Amino acid sequence: MYFDELALSDEVLDALWDMHFDECTPVQEKAIPVILEGHDVIACAQTGTGKTAAYILPLLTNLAFDSHDPDKLNAIIMAPTRELAQQIDQQMEGFGFYVPFSSVAIYGGKDNGAWGTQVTGLQRGADIVIATPGRLLSQMNIYNIDFSGVKYFILDEADRMLDMGFYDDIMTIVRKLPKERQTIMFSATMPENIRRMAKAIMNNPVEVQIAVSRPPETIKQMHDFVDEGEKPAKVQAMLEGKDLKKVIIFAGKKQKVKDLTRTLRAIHIDAHAMHSDLEQHERDQVMLDFRNGKIDVLVATDVVARGIDVTDVPLVINYDVPHDPEDYVHRIGRTARAENSGEAMTLVSPDDIRYWKRIEKFLTNGESATHSGKGYSGGSRHSSRNQGGHPHKSKGRGRGGHHSKPKPRSANN
Repeated sequence: MYFDELALSDEVLDALWDMHFDECTPVQEKAIPVILEGHDVIACAQTGTGKTAAYILPLLTNLAFDSHDPDKLNAIIMAPTRELAQQIDQQMEGFGFYVPFSSVAIYGGKDNGAWGTQVTGLQRGADIVIATPGRLLSQMNIYNIDFSGVKYFILDEADRMLDMGFYDDIMTIVRKLPKERQTIMFSATMPENIRRMAKAIMNNPVEVQIAVSRPPETIKQMHDFVDEGEKPAKVQAMLEGKDLKKVIIFAGKKQKVKDLTRTLRAIHIDAHAMHSDLEQHERDQVMLDFRNGKIDVLVATDVVARGIDVTDVPLVINYDVPHDPEDYVHRIGRTARAENSGEAMTLVSPDDIRYWKRIEKFLTNGESATHSGKGYSGGSRHSSRNQGGHPHKSKGRGRGGHHSKPKPRSANN
């Protein structure tokens, strides 16, 4: 389906056209129509499927068509981390380029100027608030914020928010919102605690299920069976003497991140750590330097597995096996982005084998994988990404019109 076949506003379609986004991803095709109809929606879709656009585009359209108070807050989008809130804010700027709505991002950090901007946006009634739960709650505890005009409440990566302990914060915020509102929830997984929260805050939600996609075919997947004590030497062998830039290594615990970073730096590999003990401004600087190619190796916990868009990562190393197949997909999905190719190596210790078997079953649908060296590489893979260039723009495009579409591009945000 193409975006101009949906009942999106002309202003939203114009922004999509300028950004060369033409064809919907599956989650957009399924979610946008029901959101436009005003239903509460609970959607199961992972990062990289286009979920951000799946709720921003109909939100902007509904704000344009529905009556609302321009002097009050009209929509709240909740995100688990500062990084994801920033990414949503950036997407809002692009998709909302032609619409007359204001937005403000509310997240933590030591920027006093940002705090003032956030307070001003909340008190003057920004149309759309993009916030992390803890920061918004902090603002609510200090200032009297009027939520009476909120008609749309959106939770992005709801499972991650609950994993991070934000359930009580979310419910405190919900109790301040009007009961008559549209609630939309996106989650990569659908555990029982998500369903309980959905039942508590939603009204007869429509469920949109998008199967977790296999990693793209452009990722060469490898793994190696090693003892735990062999892992540092294995990583060193993969990196030392090679001209590798923008490599990400994922470890399960922040102490392992710290230890491995020290080990790599001792052999003159330019490695930097990313974990929850860092101050927010330190995390921001590390990510900025990594994006700009000033850091060769990023050693991280799963804090950067989701919501971070770095397009030219050639190699991802799983120092520890993630416990969930979907986390594996998120991790290795940091490579082979923007139609690039990439490699992913997973180190499997004896303690990791049970988790690796879950991932192997997911990747191969129960089929045995092909061995390669001590470990083995491969497994069936399926690409969910649309390939190809931009559609050609023709004169006189109007809503419902069609244009040449030999190689459509989708909004995978």
